[in-house]
Amino acid sequence: MTPHVFKIKGMDCAEEVKLLKRALAKYISNENQLNFNLIDEKLTVDVDEVTEAELMTVIAKTGMKAVPWTTHVLKADKADAFWAHHGRVWMAILSAVSLLMGYVVHGLDHGFVYALMGPETTALALPLNAMVFYVVAILAGGWFIFPKAWYSLRHLRPDMNLLMTIAVIGAVLIGKWFEAGAVAFLFSVAVLLESWSVGRARQAIRALLVLAPSTARIIKGNDFEDVPIENVEVGAIALVRPGEKIPLDGKILKGSTHINQAPITGESMPVSKKENDEVYASTINGEGAIEMRITKLSQDTTLARIIKQVENAQENRAASEQWVEVFARYYTPIMMLLAIAIVVIPPLVFGASWSRWFYEGLVILVIACPCALVISTPVSIVAGLSTAARFGVLIKGGAYLELPSKLRAIAFDKTGTLTKGKPDVQQVIPLNDHSEQDLLQVAAALEMNSEHPIARAICARAKIFPPLASEKFQSLKGKGAEGYVNGKLYWIGSHRLLHEKLNEEEANAACDEAASLEAAGQTVVIMGRDDHACGLVGIADTVREQSKAAMQMLKQAGVEKLLMLTGDNEGTAKVIAAQVGVDEFKSELLPEDKIAQIKFMLEQYKMVAMVGDGVNDAPAMALSSLGIAMGAIGSDAAIETADIALMTDDLTKIPWLIHLSKRTLRIIKENIVFAVGLKAVFLVLAIMGIATLWMAIAADMGASLLVIFNGLRLLRVRV
Repeated sequence: MTPHVFKIKGMDCAEEVKLLKRALAKYISNENQLNFNLIDEKLTVDVDEVTEAELMTVIAKTGMKAVPWTTHVLKADKADAFWAHHGRVWMAILSAVSLLMGYVVHGLDHGFVYALMGPETTALALPLNAMVFYVVAILAGGWFIFPKAWYSLRHLRPDMNLLMTIAVIGAVLIGKWFEAGAVAFLFSVAVLLESWSVGRARQAIRALLVLAPSTARIIKGNDFEDVPIENVEVGAIALVRPGEKIPLDGKILKGSTHINQAPITGESMPVSKKENDEVYASTINGEGAIEMRITKLSQDTTLARIIKQVENAQENRAASEQWVEVFARYYTPIMMLLAIAIVVIPPLVFGASWSRWFYEGLVILVIACPCALVISTPVSIVAGLSTAARFGVLIKGGAYLELPSKLRAIAFDKTGTLTKGKPDVQQVIPLNDHSEQDLLQVAAALEMNSEHPIARAICARAKIFPPLASEKFQSLKGKGAEGYVNGKLYWIGSHRLLHEKLNEEEANAACDEAASLEAAGQTVVIMGRDDHACGLVGIADTVREQSKAAMQMLKQAGVEKLLMLTGDNEGTAKVIAAQVGVDEFKSELLPEDKIAQIKFMLEQYKMVAMVGDGVNDAPAMALSSLGIAMGAIGSDAAIETADIALMTDDLTKIPWLIHLSKRTLRIIKENIVFAVGLKAVFLVLAIMGIATLWMAIAADMGASLLVIFNGLRLLRVRV
């Protein structure tokens, strides 16, 4: 089954999404067959029983226009594109100018105060030219609104478009031409602001798209050729000069440099890169020219995956978004019933004027418009997601943006999360008149062909000395290895090998030295020759520089419990736990043991995050309330697995994320309280007969402006 994909012109917010869901409901069995991407105004309909033309016809009835995505991409119409981007602005301007001209003509004929605030003009002839201007103002202001209102009326699903349309028609019927034009104009401005605000937040994400260069300089023989990145194949060799952007993901073949990875990771400092190091599309080359082998196609790069995940993030809507949508669903018809009651009850029960209370009913309809309420939450969520992505924190949706603010406990994997995950030589203790150089040179010669992390750590430390070669090398399974270096037989390995090779007195002396290193959380490698031990090498995984500071910041952010989970031995775990400052640690855990720990924490704290590498810790991350993957740059699995992916290994991004989450929720609550509070005030004023139509719509537009700009403040959040 091939899904139908459309560009939906006019799909800017949750209101349009609801309209489309209703229109397409009869063609689908569940909502999972519909995929809405507000960022690109893209709709995917996963059905095969309906033709593309049928779907386009149905969508057109909602007042929006569907264009097949391939047509949109390959054959974009410039005039159509201009109208899509600027149509709302020009219609709002036309409405404003016409309203002003109508008011001037009306005022010159009957007086300006009368034109603005006078009684109904049905009995008093309105100048024809003034009426024409008012009609143009109404039609221009409602150009994008009336079709949607008609659709809502036909399906008996009242929304804010229908409320405004009824208010405009009602004002015309009682002769309030200026107020009818003012309502249409001001509401068109409110809708324009809504479209602009979502677009403003959308642009923060689309900025990622322009990061990537359009071509790559591919080496072909002794020459170069600039090739569009979408045509570059895996395995091609590219040249990147100083100051240029890396075209695609790859590995350095020649040269060394510093790479500014801020466009993806948010890191402030360039990262040193040399041969065999990975580099990523859209990062910026520093001072050295490099040759690199392309390892991923343009659609598979780390940047491409980030963009895809951020685009899809709106599918996982925040709880506050869902609450607002449900509230608006019941709120709108209730307010319509209230407006009808305001119109009918005073005249019937108290003998009041029908015309006066019909007008007050229209005011109630305008006040009822949930525009500010509906737009406040999605703007804040999109702005928060955009800001997080800009600083190297990839959040899979609004639901996961809200969760960090509620966390009470966080579990951390040790290796690769709190520590660097790369063992380093911590201490070298020569024995029996051997020097550190002797010890490291021989140890490196014996470990040269091993891929074990401990062997790699020893070889890395020994690089400062001239290399030696080993002969007749033999691996001793489960114990270590032995071989000849400079004609002498050496061995290297564990405690077990030590006791096999040496007498008890000599072995115990070496073991006493080893005990002090092990107490400090180090793994000890012992090397010997003939009947004596040459020395010991202490190796340990080093703690990340930010780990301790991150734990302190998390405590300050209100997290009650910080737990370290590791499969390492208790001694090493105890040392690392003390160094980073977690509340508790659990050692010697199997993967299923980590799951059991997360279950126990969930029972105690309810809201628990698991921080790991996104692969080995996937089961525990999936069980937790929030899975956070560390160092996800270049890791497809980590980006796919976690709810939140930190593109770097900077643990301080987690407390930053908690603060961003809290600020987002605070702004959303401020917007909701303000929008609902303003409605309540104007509702009282309307019942008291003080509020007018144009005052109500001006207040509604003002509320929309305030909540929009309040939400967009999240785009200015700094690390």
